[in-house]
Amino acid sequence: MPQNTDYDSTTENQAKAYRNRLNAWAITRITPDTKPVIVARFRTRSDADGYLRHLRQVIPHTSFEIIVDYQHDEVVL
Repeated sequence: MPQNTDYDSTTENQAKAYRNRLNAWAITRITPDTKPVIVARFRTRSDADGYLRHLRQVIPHTSFEIIVDYQHDEVVL
């Protein structure tokens, strides 16, 4: 079956933006001196919760939290 491979750059950018919106849940490492650092991104809250439990077992003396991160792309003006 032939596939349509004639994509313009706007279609590719829209697809990339859509894929990025799918991974809205993020786990951040909280440090008192710097801004939060994103450790991982997930599509579902339950996946993020499971990985957060794992991180807290492996690295018990570090603070992590789950956030909703819709705008994790850099904005270019």
